[in-house]
Amino acid sequence: MVVLATKCYVDGDARERALDGLRSLVDNAIGDLAVEYEVGVRHDDFPSVTVDGEDGVAARNVLREEWGAITPEFVRGEIYTGTLESWDESGFVLDAGEDVRVPAEEIGLGPGSPEQVRTRYGLVQHLPLRFVYGEPSRLADDERDRLYDWTRGTGRVNANSATRGEVRATVNRAGHAGDIVTVERFGLLEQSVICREGTDPPGLLASIGTHLPAELLCVVP
Repeated sequence: MVVLATKCYVDGDARERALDGLRSLVDNAIGDLAVEYEVGVRHDDFPSVTVDGEDGVAARNVLREEWGAITPEFVRGEIYTGTLESWDESGFVLDAGEDVRVPAEEIGLGPGSPEQVRTRYGLVQHLPLRFVYGEPSRLADDERDRLYDWTRGTGRVNANSATRGEVRATVNRAGHAGDIVTVERFGLLEQSVICREGTDPPGLLASIGTHLPAELLCVVP
């Protein structure tokens, strides 16, 4: 079994749509392998995929590579993935099956309080983030590089609580299909709308925000 490092924290019909989407994504990833699989959700909202069959090892490796995996224990110095659970003046708290605190001085994304850093980089709640486990833990170098790259691009609007298809449909419905490059998936319910050159991220956020019941944060280059 692989516990995916992303969360399904919505309820009702939205939860069913999200899980249907996850089953399709899992099928796209491992459907051609000689395996049978079943998708479920743990009590803590992390999805699990039970895999059996001749290609089971390969399938589990594919899922870990694509989503990251929640593990029962940690080794100091190794890289893991957790979701952004909360933040305060002292740092970030990531949910990696248990709470992992990343102190403010170990975030490594420039000046400002954790809340200011979160806002500047568009880190919506539940966004999967890679970290190096230790005492203290810190954001992984590759994660820092990825987030720095966001500020060098054409701008983004990041959202949670919605699937990629729902975000794309919202952008289209708001009349902004021509103002974006694509919608990039970060987690099951965390997406990033990549703006075209000349598109104003705060303006796009204001336009789609009335249609999308989600946390929205923009990244302004």
